[in-house]
Amino acid sequence: MSILDKKKIVEIRNRLEKRVVTLPDGTSVPCLGQGTWKMGENPQAKEQEIKALQLGIELGMKLIDTAEMYGDGGAERIVGEAIKGRRDEVFLVSKVYPHNAGLNMISKACENSLKRLGTDRLDLYLLHWRGRIPLEETIEGMEKLRKEGKILRWGVSNFDTDDMEELWNAAKGQNCATNQVLYHLGSRGIDFDLLPWQREHNMPIMAYSPIAQGGSLRKQLLTDPIVNEIAEKYNVKPLQIALAWTIRTNDVIAIPKAVQEQHVIENAEAASIELTEEDLNRLDEVFPKPNKKVPLDII
Repeated sequence: MSILDKKKIVEIRNRLEKRVVTLPDGTSVPCLGQGTWKMGENPQAKEQEIKALQLGIELGMKLIDTAEMYGDGGAERIVGEAIKGRRDEVFLVSKVYPHNAGLNMISKACENSLKRLGTDRLDLYLLHWRGRIPLEETIEGMEKLRKEGKILRWGVSNFDTDDMEELWNAAKGQNCATNQVLYHLGSRGIDFDLLPWQREHNMPIMAYSPIAQGGSLRKQLLTDPIVNEIAEKYNVKPLQIALAWTIRTNDVIAIPKAVQEQHVIENAEAASIELTEEDLNRLDEVFPKPNKKVPLDII
């Protein structure tokens, strides 16, 4: 049983449902979804992971991102359990390994993901990162899957600006729905050129690890005096400010991962925080936008 009552759940969900991002085909998705990296690796955590995802769905975080790589398919199985009987409520995203993204492998890889997820279709299928398979071949495979109804749309992940240019100029490359990259307050490299490029081409970013994945950057977000001051102003936690920053515009979808119930709730509540221009300027001073091109951050 959730620590929230039904009224509070509805209240959080209603606020989150007003914060949407529009994909190139006109489909609206919530600005906050759920990530699943490292789920499905520990059998003892299975029930907790399933319940966390189900609570996230109840709170309006209906976009769930996973990948065949996560837990060697284990995360997809966790997601499959979490969405059993409610497939139509969620926007389901998975990712294919680069070595499975050729014409002779992508169909089988997709079928395996669908089986693990217990569904007949993906709402979005992403190339996890760029490998040796020619982009044209991957696009052809994605388009074939789309025509077969196994995926409704496709995109990429960990593509920098030059990769996106090449993709865009390839045959049917403009059917790409999104690019999933690392993006958070402490990792702003894409603000220089990739994010402007995507805005120019009306293609939203999907931000993974939007509140940093452990280490010194996460510690900095937790302890920075300015972040803490702004958090106190809104009576929230520092990482909720960091998450609110990531979704401050209407063209970034953030997919934080949470297993603890309280963390799921805090993530969903971040959609209610509307940072002011003054807040954003103060955060810019501490975590400045780059003034030159930097390599794409990847974890």
